[in-house]
Amino acid sequence: MNILGIGGVLNDAAAAVIKNGEIAAAVEEAKLTRRPEPGRLPEAAIAACLKIARLTPGDIDHVALARPLPTGSALPSALRVFTKAKVDTVDHHAAHAAAAYYVSPFEEATVITLDREGDLRCGAKWHGAGNTLTIEEEILYPDSIAELYGHVTELLGLRARSDEHRIQWLSMTGKPRFADLFSQIIHDRAIDSTAAEHLSGLGNDISNRADIAASMQHALETYVMRIADGATNVCLGGGVAWNAVLISALERRYKGVFAQPAAGNAGTALGAALHAWHGVAGRASRLDAGSYYLGPDFTIQEVKEALENCKLRFRLLETIPARIDAAVSQLETNHIVAWMQGRMEFGPRALGNRSILASPRDPYSTENLNTFIKHRESSRKFAASVPAEIASEYFETGPNARHLATVGTVRPQYKEQFRTAILSGDAVRVHTVSKEDNPLYWRLLHAFGAKTGLPVLYNTSFNLFGEPLVCTPRDAVRSFYSSGIDAMVAGNFLLEK
Repeated sequence: MNILGIGGVLNDAAAAVIKNGEIAAAVEEAKLTRRPEPGRLPEAAIAACLKIARLTPGDIDHVALARPLPTGSALPSALRVFTKAKVDTVDHHAAHAAAAYYVSPFEEATVITLDREGDLRCGAKWHGAGNTLTIEEEILYPDSIAELYGHVTELLGLRARSDEHRIQWLSMTGKPRFADLFSQIIHDRAIDSTAAEHLSGLGNDISNRADIAASMQHALETYVMRIADGATNVCLGGGVAWNAVLISALERRYKGVFAQPAAGNAGTALGAALHAWHGVAGRASRLDAGSYYLGPDFTIQEVKEALENCKLRFRLLETIPARIDAAVSQLETNHIVAWMQGRMEFGPRALGNRSILASPRDPYSTENLNTFIKHRESSRKFAASVPAEIASEYFETGPNARHLATVGTVRPQYKEQFRTAILSGDAVRVHTVSKEDNPLYWRLLHAFGAKTGLPVLYNTSFNLFGEPLVCTPRDAVRSFYSSGIDAMVAGNFLLEK
């Protein structure tokens, strides 16, 4: 049984392939084309997934399309190449729920999906048991907590549908002084349609910004926990699941929490495929998306050709130890290193294959990353990657740190060491790396620790100027030479400035 899932066609399109009971590939279209084209079938992502899975269109048994879809006949006609495949559509929030639950570690869970809007819904509550998902409650647009979060984002001078993640970090520096106001706007599941009017008077005093953000974040956490009331295990899907501060709050309250790492519209491609695997094909075996390294990788020859075509000087690193030694040598001298290895991550977060790395021993690492590379405000912090088996020595964090989807705390004795990564108080983003998930990155962390005494690296996504993660060697070269990154290890090659 080979299944192709397609999702996010109207915004953030992606494809995913299940091949004979294994999640073989998942790729976002924008990472390949480098330009969003809403409303179009993700042809490049489909082709990439088929190539990774070593399948042809004729090998696909089932095509599952997550709604909403464009009107007209253009989309179905583009699928005629899948000659033997059964084609069906999947409700938007059903796809979110499938992506969140079916790859979770739980045999039973409350599944909550929340986003701005999709298929007339902006949220739903499901009961997951075994291999079935049953909807228990739906929240219809315009009662959208995500849209309210967007209103607050705009109120604070940022861009809705783009900068909501900045509000969660800002919230950690404020107090929820306006919680009562938000409680007047949110009535159980209903959102007051005049919310913008309620909030309009808050934006005049710039000193209120952090407290407004904290009040919105508090309201979001209260809202989600109200829906999850009585749950033991909670799975969260939809764009709201990207809120790492929310996930941290849920981890402190519930026995088990799983946040879908590719939680947005792109993740519905994976959800549609999983929905077809269980709901249509009736397969009982649960599938594992693992560490979400589900995109393309590149051979040594492909990387070499890209570098030579760009007329670049490089040094060949013939072995894995040579790659690690080259990176450690750069990092221990406080150089910032682009690290492009293996298969590209699915989802927006860099998990050690498309990452920019810096030493936490460098007191200026955060300043340099923000000012000369990411070109963003100095208050933005970076994640600390640490080997999973020793993470508890330095940090306290929840299981979703595996996918960089939560917020942890730093142990008191290391607070000064990681001062530049601290969000507020003792809170820090933590990325736990296991040998099974990413053996190369895990070895790099240990090698850096052996050299410096600190097996931790600051990690941020290898992308610039609002683009998605770099995918190809050429993407990596362009970002490397457009930034203040000192060195890049791309596959078996070292480039230095």
